[in-house]
Amino acid sequence: MSAHVLDEAIDPRPPVPTGTPDAARPTGRRERDRQVSVYAELSARVRDAGLLDRRRPYYVVSIALAVAAFAGVWVAIAALGDSWWQLALAVALSLVCTQFGFLGHDTAHRQAFGSHKVNEWAARVLSCGFAGIGYGWWMGKHNKHHNAPNQMGKDPDIVSEVLAFTPDDAAERTTGLRGWFTRHQGWAFFPLLCLEGVALHANSIATLVREKSLPHRRLELAIIAVRLGGFLAAVFLIMPPLLAVGFVVVQQAVFGLLLGGSFAPNHKGMPIVPKNAKVDFLRRQVLMSRNIRGGRVTDFMMGGLNYQIEHHLFPSMPRPNLKLVQPMVREHCAAHGISYTETSLGGSYRMVVQYLNRVGIGERDPFTCPLVQTIRN
Repeated sequence: MSAHVLDEAIDPRPPVPTGTPDAARPTGRRERDRQVSVYAELSARVRDAGLLDRRRPYYVVSIALAVAAFAGVWVAIAALGDSWWQLALAVALSLVCTQFGFLGHDTAHRQAFGSHKVNEWAARVLSCGFAGIGYGWWMGKHNKHHNAPNQMGKDPDIVSEVLAFTPDDAAERTTGLRGWFTRHQGWAFFPLLCLEGVALHANSIATLVREKSLPHRRLELAIIAVRLGGFLAAVFLIMPPLLAVGFVVVQQAVFGLLLGGSFAPNHKGMPIVPKNAKVDFLRRQVLMSRNIRGGRVTDFMMGGLNYQIEHHLFPSMPRPNLKLVQPMVREHCAAHGISYTETSLGGSYRMVVQYLNRVGIGERDPFTCPLVQTIRN
């Protein structure tokens, strides 16, 4: 993945013969080689420290505990029956399903097992069977995001029919109700997160139905249908209709809030760069990402995504190793004059809301970015 991104991030030029002195190399090529070597140096240190080694025992235990928790919540739901305390169990089920989303993410990035096939099928089962999210749809979308975070025309995570993430998007939404919403869109961010779970289910199914070339799409559709259909059937069999509806609404709202609230702070409100920007891999991943400070509770609730910079630099690094590599990455960035952004969870959400509102009212440069200024100059 890293090599692909590096090749994409530089100007295509004729290869320089091996052994060519630095002074004889074109200036752009020397700069590119220097930038590549900066990441290669960090990557070699990380690899030598063993931080890229798979953590199979960690993931086997984590998956087993998540499955046990999932089963335990459903046993409690069946035992409780007709009681409004079921809404508390809906929150508990949302928390467990969110953990399955994180585990599906990690195995899709090949963090858990040595075999690519084992990781792929583990991700498919965890994502489709427990979280109700299509693996094939998510994988294609997420790979594009990793290749070009916050880059216009390339990162699907900054494309939305509801929210305007760039001034150009906002400029197309200036009239009527849509214009009013766009000017106040930051305040709608958290309510919209409550719909994220429904959106993930719907987009997964729609893409799997539409994209006939996706591998194992029929199997994924069948698994998701059993998962979501079984969920609704069980809820309405165990509870009276009004309580069942309340349970489904709470479960989906909290699931979307937890999962979407873990993704959103990592890039939203960080620099957005033009489609044609040429940025080396290290800066591309560090400058567009934001880490969230916190302890074990933050690590658990965000599934390790609070170490977003480290995750983007080393996507296949197991989740428990991210906090171990963080001091190394921070030191390396400081040594090379690369800004490393870290803030509190509350601070990150404040930045997201402010950014969305500033974009919505039409500010052309809602986030002043030295990198973008350099590119423009």
